Formats: sequence, C-alpha cells, structure tokens
Amino acid sequence: MTRRLLVAGNWKMNGLMSDGREFIDKIKKISSDVDILICPPATLIDFMVKVTKGSKLSIGGQDCHFEKSGAYTGDISASMLKDLGASHVIVGHSERRANYKEINKVVRAKATMVNIIGLVAIICLGETEAERDNGKMLTVIETQFLESLPEIATSDNTIIAYEPVWAIGTGRTPSVTEVAEAHRKIRELAEKKLGLNVAKRLRIIYGGSVNQSNARELFAIEDVDGGLVGGASLKAENFSSIIEAGTF
Repeated sequence: MTRRLLVAGNWKMNGLMSDGREFIDKIKKISSDVDILICPPATLIDFMVKVTKGSKLSIGGQDCHFEKSGAYTGDISASMLKDLGASHVIVGHSERRANYKEINKVVRAKATMVNIIGLVAIICLGETEAERDNGKMLTVIETQFLESLPEIATSDNTIIAYEPVWAIGTGRTPSVTEVAEAHRKIRELAEKKLGLNVAKRLRIIYGGSVNQSNARELFAIEDVDGGLVGGASLKAENFSSIIEAGTF
C-alpha cells in the first residue's frame, strides 16, 4: 500500500515573525508530491496559517495540554491550536519526555485529546543511547507505543515518529538496517493493536538528525514514511532539499 510521504519541520523554540514570512515564501515555491508540515512555536501559528493559506503546506503545534481547558498557567490546549488553524500536534517528543518528565500515560492523554479535538497526533517514541547499548531498543519502542497510543487512534488521526534520542541534534544517524528494524517493529505492533488494514495505512516517520545529505536514503527505507526534521528545518534551503528528497 502506498502511503504519502510527510516531511515535518519542528522548529522547537526558534523563529520570529520575520523568519516565518521569508521561510514560507521560499517553501511555497517547491514542486514536490509530498505532504509538508511545519510546527513553529505557538506564537507563530496564527501568522503562519495565514501566510500559507491556499498552499499545500500545513501548520502544526509542538505540544499541548491533556485537558481541553482549565487553570494551567502557561499551557496551550489542543482546542486552542485548532482555533488558530493548526492541523497536527507533536506529543511525546523526547525533549518533553526527558526535560519535563512526561511519562507514557501523559503522552497518551495528550494524544487522546488531540484526536478528540479533531487534529492529528504525531506521537514520538525512541530509545536512549544507554537503552540501545543494553539491547533494550525494541522493548522500549514496544512499551512506549502501547502505552502512548490512544484507544481511538486510527491511521487518519495518528502518525508515529520514531526518534532515537541519541541521534537528535547530534548529527549521528542509525544505520539503514537499524532504522528499518525499528520501523518494522512499530508496523508489527500497529498490526497487532489496530489491525492489518490500519497498520498498512499508518504513517511512521523518522526523526533524529534528518538532513539534506541523508534524507533520500532514509525515505527509501520500506517502512519509513517521511521525516520529523529538527535543526535542518530552520533554513528554507536545507528543508527544501529534504522535501525534494521525498520525490522519487
């Protein structure tokens, strides 16, 4: 089954309004048959939704609270992101798991709320370097997948992002064999949990130092359906090259 490639840029805590306009002007000119998503800081979502109107670019959020509303100073809800025009929300990113101690239960609650609100949850999972060195990679992936996935997850409202923690922002990338093994495992878990038909349609993207040099090789792996791009998504030239790498 053919799954459309998704190239998603996670800007993290980077970007001002001036950066967004220049970036979008360049990306909108790309002619490539892949889905393109940009997840800027929440401060830029409304602006970027407006400047991308009429284009094939989608705008998403980087995180949300697991409640629809409430006394949660400084947080943002999935419904607020939807109100701004966002279509996707990243949940469970390794930086959230590590720096804010977000456990699988919290990630699942966030993803569930994202789905309830009507947005697509990009659920991140992946092992640390120590876990990989100790032979726990597949066990970690299985635990995070099963405990982070909402009961209402489908191939339409959920995307899985495999991001080995030790590869994020380090310039290090797992071998093709290692990436293939992880994505194949996630596909197998999805089949058991969601059924064969859903698993075949579920997009599993790779994150972890994706750049213009390795994107084509990564996207050519059978169960890799695109990439979650960090630092390389901040410059339009680099991100454009990655997007174009998805056109075979």
